[in-house]
Amino acid sequence: MKRNLSQRTEADAVSGTAQRLPVSRPSVTAAPRLHLQAPKLLRSKWTAAVPVGKEKHFIVTALLAPEPPGLCIDAITMQAVLTGRSFTMRWRELHDAGRWRQGWL
Repeated sequence: MKRNLSQRTEADAVSGTAQRLPVSRPSVTAAPRLHLQAPKLLRSKWTAAVPVGKEKHFIVTALLAPEPPGLCIDAITMQAVLTGRSFTMRWRELHDAGRWRQGWL
């Protein structure tokens, strides 16, 4: 006679013969959080999640130091590999998986 897995008796709990209930795993929809450090970004490679104007692959070419020395780096310069166009952005924007992927994919 089959029993529903959710129906357990006291005898099952005492004797240890109860079957384990299936474990439900949460669905993974978000990308794992990247552990980035600003000083290690120089010459790192990135892929745009949504390419614009055939610009898909980028390299970090410069880390921009803040005006008063001693503060943390806040901005970087990215350069498109195909066109050579450069632009400045905050380095923490690289955490946005909807816009950037680490490496050249």
